Amino acid sequence: MPAAPLADRVRQGDVRALARAISLVENDATEGARLVGELFPHTGRAWVLGVTGPPGAGKSTLVDRIAAALRATGATVGILAVDPSSPFSGGAILGDRVRMPSHAGDAGVFIRSMATRGHLGGLARATADAALVLDAAGRDCIIVETVGVGQDEVEIVAMADVCLVTLAPGAGDEVQALKAGMMEIADVFAVNKADREGADRAVADIEAMLGLQGPEPGGWAVPVVKTVAVRGHGIEALLAAVARFRAQAPREISRRRRQRSEFHLRTALAGAFMERVAARVPPAALAALAARIAAREIDPYAAAREVLRQICGEPEAEA
Repeated sequence: MPAAPLADRVRQGDVRALARAISLVENDATEGARLVGELFPHTGRAWVLGVTGPPGAGKSTLVDRIAAALRATGATVGILAVDPSSPFSGGAILGDRVRMPSHAGDAGVFIRSMATRGHLGGLARATADAALVLDAAGRDCIIVETVGVGQDEVEIVAMADVCLVTLAPGAGDEVQALKAGMMEIADVFAVNKADREGADRAVADIEAMLGLQGPEPGGWAVPVVKTVAVRGHGIEALLAAVARFRAQAPREISRRRRQRSEFHLRTALAGAFMERVAARVPPAALAALAARIAAREIDPYAAAREVLRQICGEPEAEA
């Protein structure tokens, strides 16, 4: 389907068109870019909640409960749940529809699983484009749930208006919060599975580290909220903390949206560059360069300059 008719159906909230549009931005760089171009003037209204944290912290269950609470207020929700891809087959389980069954019959909640396809940082390459599609479709809130790979999963800060870091006590997860990356991106901490032993200690440890770090720019004191997502406990308090951040930190959110635009631009540039490489440099030539690198005949940077010379016609720079 051409981009313009599909864009019209997306803007009308057609769920099938929404699913097809996200598949397009994932799989077809050229048509996906055209679709984003059609939809982009109609975006900018949704707010984005990023949910990250170590595996096993209950992120999917928490997202499920947050979506239900938002729906109770009349808000429409789009969920982008990113799953890791196999390094061997490239496939992913994409099981978040199974983990969020309560919204199966609710047209006000759209859930889409996305494979990382080898992209690092906890997000899929096309996550930003998929969020734009959901925004254009009129979703009020977009929740992005990251892979859950540990404290290096900080790319979400370039995607979200509000970053929620989820931890669970008793499995060492709280230690992850004490590492700089997770501490710096969190606007709100959720200590989930708070009915477990050690929950109070986890809260105290996080609060102690936050005290050493001092308040965030604008005076925001990062709250730590205890939740038991499987029972729905603490969800209202968690969303209240998120709402306070949105109300108290408009300048920070505006800065993040500018940062998101730069992130999206850089992602688009990287994709366009690799398309040009694929069009101009035969796979055999790239394989030959890789073989020379493996044989220590050339270093990776010199090989990259060789590729640049082939596609841009620029003289090779001095090492």
